[in-house]
Amino acid sequence: MSRESDPELPEDAALPGTLPESLRAELIAFRRDLHMHPELGNQEFRTTAAIKARLEKAGLEPRVLSTGTGLICDVGTSGGARSSDEGDDRRAGDPRPMLALRADIDALPIPDTKTGVPYRSTVPDRAHACGHDIHTTTVLGAGLVLAELDRQGLLPHPVRLIFQPAEEVLPGGAADAIEAGVLEGVGRIIGVHCDPRVDVGRIGLRAGPITSACDRLEVTLDGPGGHTARPHLTTDLVTAAAKVATEVPALLARRVDARWGLAVTWGRLVAGHTCNVIPQHAELSGTVRCLDLAAWREAPDLVHAAIDEVAGMHRAKSVINYVRGVPPVVNDPGTTELLVAAMAGRRGSYAIEDTEQSLGGEDFSWYLEHVPGAMARLGVRTPGDARRLDLHRGDFDADEEAITVGVELFTAAALLDGNRS
Repeated sequence: MSRESDPELPEDAALPGTLPESLRAELIAFRRDLHMHPELGNQEFRTTAAIKARLEKAGLEPRVLSTGTGLICDVGTSGGARSSDEGDDRRAGDPRPMLALRADIDALPIPDTKTGVPYRSTVPDRAHACGHDIHTTTVLGAGLVLAELDRQGLLPHPVRLIFQPAEEVLPGGAADAIEAGVLEGVGRIIGVHCDPRVDVGRIGLRAGPITSACDRLEVTLDGPGGHTARPHLTTDLVTAAAKVATEVPALLARRVDARWGLAVTWGRLVAGHTCNVIPQHAELSGTVRCLDLAAWREAPDLVHAAIDEVAGMHRAKSVINYVRGVPPVVNDPGTTELLVAAMAGRRGSYAIEDTEQSLGGEDFSWYLEHVPGAMARLGVRTPGDARRLDLHRGDFDADEEAITVGVELFTAAALLDGNRS
């Protein structure tokens, strides 16, 4: 990845804002507490209260979102303890919008199946199986470090912390957070997402699309039903449902540019109650994913047409509920280079690896509809660990050294962004 357009390091080439050992231990304990008490989207009251209390203890002024969960907190807006009048004047007269650091705070509705750790979820069928507890702790830690730098007069420009609820709830809590004003005064936003395929101490980056669009698709099929001895006299709804499940994805594959990566994948198909009765009703649900932003905008019409065509061939009446999810996360090249420079300044360029575009969805993309930004993949795999852990599994866990890496990445990015001309 090119470094030609990196923001310049400060003159002494040594970035302040590393994580002190005492705070590192506190953050690990904070993460474990969140992990033991996961909360679903828009229900993160305990999580919000814990973040708010710790920020207030540091002398900051967090503001809970109007949605009732999630919060934002600006660091450095008071000007800090400047060592000279010139520094104070620079802060007061700086017209540039803030850099925002974003974390998502919700958990998943699945059981925690880990063994041998003291911080398993204490809530039945709830787990931080996507690493949001790591994301939250990382942004919290960065905020605490930046607040201390501000007191020392070392924070060149204010930074906003965004703790967003309901990332796992389509179309994502980011849209509500934006409507609540979290981007007012923000000119650039960065975030990380845990990646169990990347070793701890490293990040994965790419300019351009790094995730895919993801929508939810629900289909109902109806017909008169009847006896399995006489399928020719009715609508064979089970066959119709099976054809929709298999032929719609195949049909779409021949109607769109293959480079769009448009994929319909079913997760549920329900029809019938007994072996000799053709049912009157069937249901399918799944996801629509695509790699291209323009394709995402066209996907609903294409999917509707394909389903209606296949269902009509089998005399089934189709009703389609196409639920808009999230567009792809498209990393801004300039912000990507900021993260490159930040990570290289902390751990060297060897700690940065290229990453491919994922078919996973992320509502961080909604922020990028308004301001430039970028998301990095934060390595959480212990080097040498041969297990194939993945996200959205009950046994998912993260090497907690990732918290230190994430904090220092964010603080370096804030310093470099604040020092840019």
